[in-house]
Amino acid sequence: MIKKKVLIFGASGQIGRNIIRKITLQNYKVTAVTRNAHKSIFLKTQAPLGYLDIVEENIFNEKVLEELIGNHDICINLIGILFEKKINTFQNIHVNFPSLLSKICKKKNIDQFLHISALGVENIKDSKYAKSKYDGEKIVKENFEETTILKPSIVYSQDDNFSTRFLSLLSLFPIFPLFENPKFSPIHCKDLSEIIVGLIEKKICSETIECAGPQILYFKEILQILSKSINKKRLFISVPNQLAKIIAKSSEILPSPLITLDQLKLLKYDNVTTGKYKTQNDFGLNADLKFEKEIKKYSYMWTERGEYSKNK
Repeated sequence: MIKKKVLIFGASGQIGRNIIRKITLQNYKVTAVTRNAHKSIFLKTQAPLGYLDIVEENIFNEKVLEELIGNHDICINLIGILFEKKINTFQNIHVNFPSLLSKICKKKNIDQFLHISALGVENIKDSKYAKSKYDGEKIVKENFEETTILKPSIVYSQDDNFSTRFLSLLSLFPIFPLFENPKFSPIHCKDLSEIIVGLIEKKICSETIECAGPQILYFKEILQILSKSINKKRLFISVPNQLAKIIAKSSEILPSPLITLDQLKLLKYDNVTTGKYKTQNDFGLNADLKFEKEIKKYSYMWTERGEYSKNK
């Protein structure tokens, strides 16, 4: 028997796929909204037969959004970008779209609206990414007070754009630049997905929740763990600020930049719980998976023997 209907925006990403697997097993029916349904057909494998629908729609079409939200009990917004490209600006994706969603959720009197933001963005004043994320938080709360906002630290898994990107780079370069050395509390995608499903099961509303993993690691420590996991000894060299800016500016011309000037600004700030908000622990929900142990489960793919080194 189906409990409720869940609408997920950004369902084809690492968090969305994990949520679909977990929540459909709890007898929730999911509608996954994607911009490219033909590229996301693999989503069909993430749920039992009959528990998942995939729709391809323009996420800024208000009429379509009203119809979709009106047919569901719960809405989850996972959509976010790390760098701007054409119309996919921080303002459009992190502010305008959540604003539209939250207004419609209020209008349709939806049971729960969960919006994913980012940890610590309220403390960062010089980053367009951080400002847009925090502006998005404020506007969804203004539009729909019952919104629950989740603020995770770096989310990692074998499908991320964080650990996998650095594993690729560390496998190639013996000398590695260290632009800044902030602290992170990396949270595994599985843990974050279980937190989201747990909040739905507990019917939590009107909360702002910081989500962090069990460890606090400096950025250099993260890079060292990654390089060790692929059996590579790497020399990490601190890069002067002006040179870092040149590297970031040059990187921005790439289709998928290694680092942008805006991301360089983010690296000046720690990405750990602030104490200003509740954490997942306050709701009896845990994030126990440790970075080094989980990385080993997939980093072997970046070793010299790749998948054949797993059982070596």
